Amino acid sequence: MANSFSKVPIPSNEPILSYAPGSPEKAALKARLDELCASQIEIPAFIGGKKVRTGKLGECRCPHEHSHKLAVFHKPGKKELETAIKAAMRAREDWSRMPFEARASIFLKAADLLAGPWRSTLNAATMLGQSKNAFQAEIDSACELIDFFRFNVHFMEQIYTMQPDSGHAMWDRLQYRPLDGFVLAVTPFNFTSIAGNLPTAPAIMGNTVVWKPASTAVFPAYFLMKLFEAAGLPPGVINMVPAEGRDISSTVVSSPHLAGLHFTGSTGTFVHLWKQMSANLERYGQYPRIVGETGGKDFIFAHRSADIKALATAMVRGAFEYQGQKCSAASRAYIPKSLWPKLEKAVLEQITRIKIGDVRDFSNFMNAVIDKASFEKIRGYINGAKRSKAAEIITGGKCDDGKGYFIEPTIIQAKDPKFKTMTEEIFGPVLSIYVYPDREYEETLRLCDKTSPYGLTGAVFGTDRKALQQAEELLSGAAGNFYINDKPTGAVVGQQPFGGSRFSGTNDKAGSMLNMLRWTSVRTIKENFLPPTDFTYPFMAEE
Repeated sequence: MANSFSKVPIPSNEPILSYAPGSPEKAALKARLDELCASQIEIPAFIGGKKVRTGKLGECRCPHEHSHKLAVFHKPGKKELETAIKAAMRAREDWSRMPFEARASIFLKAADLLAGPWRSTLNAATMLGQSKNAFQAEIDSACELIDFFRFNVHFMEQIYTMQPDSGHAMWDRLQYRPLDGFVLAVTPFNFTSIAGNLPTAPAIMGNTVVWKPASTAVFPAYFLMKLFEAAGLPPGVINMVPAEGRDISSTVVSSPHLAGLHFTGSTGTFVHLWKQMSANLERYGQYPRIVGETGGKDFIFAHRSADIKALATAMVRGAFEYQGQKCSAASRAYIPKSLWPKLEKAVLEQITRIKIGDVRDFSNFMNAVIDKASFEKIRGYINGAKRSKAAEIITGGKCDDGKGYFIEPTIIQAKDPKFKTMTEEIFGPVLSIYVYPDREYEETLRLCDKTSPYGLTGAVFGTDRKALQQAEELLSGAAGNFYINDKPTGAVVGQQPFGGSRFSGTNDKAGSMLNMLRWTSVRTIKENFLPPTDFTYPFMAEE
């Protein structure tokens, strides 16, 4: 064993490539898109380092061209899930004892591979599988995931160096152990970076993982597993099982070895899993850690002093980038009456320039929503607004699933601040606006705070510092990520730790040391160099 204190490289955020005309990254990405489109692959489950095929198949299709099949994938059943649990527990024996330098080197290598030769592959897979444009893929499956790998290794090092003071003739120290079992990671469709971070954050801290990717995001998940293998991750440390949710619930959640849940997804699913874990407490060998990020009804709130151009751009980008399918996407806005006429013109002018279509056409700003179920849900909200006397659609509203699941950027003006689209999570390109009287700024701030059960992201726009401060105070619980004169999306690892409270999650802040601390179990060690040799104390002696 090397007698040294290793120091990992100090991380910096990965630069975002432009994909400008004539750039090498654009040529490489377009070539990789063509290659992945031209071939249909078969995706196995990854269990204990083995590729497992069950014959029970699901399909990966392009949301923007749903007739195009990218891949088929094998769905594990209960038998395979039990094997995955055993594989994770076997791998834990060596992985938990591996020096932190060795674990760090694997994920630092994964970061460099992704920053270089794997960049076009992960970006192309994300574009095709989740219908993201080149920029949205670049900031997600490349930059943010690279940042997660590098910064999480750095956070691990910082945690390990946190040690207590020691008294006279003794040495106090902390040992940061992995949890006593395996971690279940459940990841969503909308961010490849989340799909990569949720299983690897616990793994960096020495845990082994059973990972269930979203069924609509198995395509990029496959390439993530291949990236982990290329980086040297040992077999069984991360086991990818694209199983049915009910099998995960009945098999993995009921395992006595479950030590933690790392989750991003719907509020309903998270509540269901938490209830299941509560019912199983007496089965477990420990109290499992629960870390989750769920829904949001994210807002933009404008004061009458707001800059109209900046506000309009934030509304368009915040609501319609990636078709409104970001957890942080702007879904409701509160606009003062004095600003609305000019703001409406500015917003509509930008929306008229938005192109929608296939991700391979780089001139498209928007693409398709993820699948038929999402399409129908979003269309239901739009149709409800069309029928209601309490709302008016001022732009958009058209939905077409003939070739792909395309929905126009839609703005609904709600006459009632508690109208359905102002209060319920839609997860699509729909922004609801409530125009309030300028004199009711404080009352409307309180209304914004109480309207939604969520507390994920929000933004306030204005140049009046007193008004901004008032918003910051009155909305302190309404958004775990709060933005001033910026859109409520785009948190950067190491800069804006991400997460919300209320019914948006446990607010354990992905992209920070706070999240990494959740995946370690601390042992305090005290060594006494001069232990007492008699039981008596000085106070026992009489005068």
